[in-house]
Amino acid sequence: MDTSKVWYVTGASQGLGLSLVKKLLDNGYRVAATSRNAHMLSQAVGLIDKDRFLPLAVDLNNMDCIDDSIQQTLSAFGRIDVVVNNAGYGMIGTVEEIGEQDIRNIFNINVLATIQVVKTILPVMRRQRSGYIINIGSVAGFAGAHGWSVYSATKAAVAAFSEVIALDVKEFGIKVTVAEPSGFRTGFLTQNSLALVSTSIGGYKAIKDSRDRYLSANGQQPGDPDRAAEIFIALAESAAPPMHLFLGADAYNRTSEKLAVMSAELEQWKPITIKADFQS
Repeated sequence: MDTSKVWYVTGASQGLGLSLVKKLLDNGYRVAATSRNAHMLSQAVGLIDKDRFLPLAVDLNNMDCIDDSIQQTLSAFGRIDVVVNNAGYGMIGTVEEIGEQDIRNIFNINVLATIQVVKTILPVMRRQRSGYIINIGSVAGFAGAHGWSVYSATKAAVAAFSEVIALDVKEFGIKVTVAEPSGFRTGFLTQNSLALVSTSIGGYKAIKDSRDRYLSANGQQPGDPDRAAEIFIALAESAAPPMHLFLGADAYNRTSEKLAVMSAELEQWKPITIKADFQS
């Protein structure tokens, strides 16, 4: 285990991000971690060690603030080896009732902030000729559930972005993984992390049932954030980490089922698909 590596983790004051930061510090890594409130982040981590832990107050809606946090990390530690784009939140409701600004807000945090962090860190990693980027997506970005349309769109964007960036930066020795978990026992389904859009339109029974089912599952999700943190640390030591890593049995099952359906549909419609080309 190479504990000389420097990690930069966004959204670290709770949930998976907090579990990861604690695990990294326990193992001797140097960590820069971001939150909207650096003091609350320090209290949540419970460690005062300026040589190894740099808590940063970062507004992910402010691109200059993101850039400044990375420069502070470089000033403190001299390099950045692993970036984990963990910050984000959920949104459930009918697309008819989600406001335009609410849609823009979740894309700003879940997608644009992730892109900006990667954009800012790439010159550093190119100079180092090494680096590893873990973008936290969701199984919902590939196999969504009723009511999560806008959230799923953000996580699908993260996955697509990660896939192409991985191709673009491979020549520099930089690796990329998009982690796509199912339900983990974090604060994701709490008021602080979930935008719950009220549904007053008649019908949409499947969405209402889905919302009730997810909310009732809060605190009972099967995913263990500490185990996920251990997996991320192991991935950073791997010579060939996966492009996609689905986390949790539910993520595996949903992905497998969708792949089977997609494969069957692709073959069923193959004659029509290839008919769209010019005929020689």
